[in-house]
Amino acid sequence: MIVIIDYKMANLGSILNMLKRVGVPAVATADPKLVERADKIILPGVGAFDNAMRNLHATNLVPLIEQKVLHQKVPVLGICLGMQLLGKSSAEGHLPGLGWLDAHSVRFSFDQASPLKIPHMGWSEIQTQAASPLMEDLGDHPRFYFVHSYHLVCNHAADVLATATYGQPFTAAVQRGNIMGVQFHPEKSHRFGLQLLTNFSHLP
Repeated sequence: MIVIIDYKMANLGSILNMLKRVGVPAVATADPKLVERADKIILPGVGAFDNAMRNLHATNLVPLIEQKVLHQKVPVLGICLGMQLLGKSSAEGHLPGLGWLDAHSVRFSFDQASPLKIPHMGWSEIQTQAASPLMEDLGDHPRFYFVHSYHLVCNHAADVLATATYGQPFTAAVQRGNIMGVQFHPEKSHRFGLQLLTNFSHLP
């Protein structure tokens, strides 16, 4: 069963609908009994970094999630802000992140002459940087839907699974073992997102 952590920082309906199309059991919950039964975990996120960390800690699930992810090696997928929470910190706030990746989030910065707006909003093609079952069968020129002002900077290049470009290259997906994250929204990315969530659901 895939458990989507419900900490009141995301639109969970779209993710649940996509997983329903994949045909795998999934539930959005903050019930520790259900989290304990998870064989995969999704950490979604929309909004501000500090608010997300406060809400996540308010569920009292962080020790259990860390037990599942760090010790039992249950696959976890952070989505958008959920990916940024995997790092140590964010320039958006002051609270520490989960610290599962040696990474921090920074805001896009462009000079005044640039026509690019913040947030980065819309479809962008990704470039895969490493082989992973998460990225299999996406086809040529996979495109995903992004909405974000901050992006994750990894201190270890090996953690970068895919990049995209918005004025500058930035990290679009990460993976360190069973810990994975995507800056984009697979639940809004049509066939590409459906394939990625299918891949995640098939991980051992």
